[in-house]
Amino acid sequence: MKPTDTITRSVRTGEVERRWWVVDASGQTLGRLASRIAALIRGKHKPSFTPHVDCGDYVVVVNAEKVVLKGKRAEKKEYFRYTGYPGGERFESFAELIARNPAKVIEHAVYGMLPKNRLGRRMRLKLKVYAGPSHPHQAQQPEPYPLSK
Repeated sequence: MKPTDTITRSVRTGEVERRWWVVDASGQTLGRLASRIAALIRGKHKPSFTPHVDCGDYVVVVNAEKVVLKGKRAEKKEYFRYTGYPGGERFESFAELIARNPAKVIEHAVYGMLPKNRLGRRMRLKLKVYAGPSHPHQAQQPEPYPLSK
């Protein structure tokens, strides 16, 4: 191997430096916001990204109740769940879910963009979503994450 060749280095779990970010969801489109948050949680914004290691950051989302959908999506979008019983299909529209539990809307969108395995289930714990403008994570000194509108 020549000295000019570069070696791709995989980061280990103990070497990961995590930061805390605050994302303001007011006026943001749900899908675009969720993809940016999922990339932060996975760590894809870091040059030391390693796919099999949880190297992402913590994300605190505030003003989840002010997230928007474009066009007629707000009336047409439905969330599905199944109770486990025969005939137990339950549908809920976006408007109903955002009124009942605004954090669930963002969590559902971000979770769909994370890996579907043990690593993805651990990454879910780094997402904190709050309906209003305040959050209890001031001790971690989160920095505002810039999003374009």
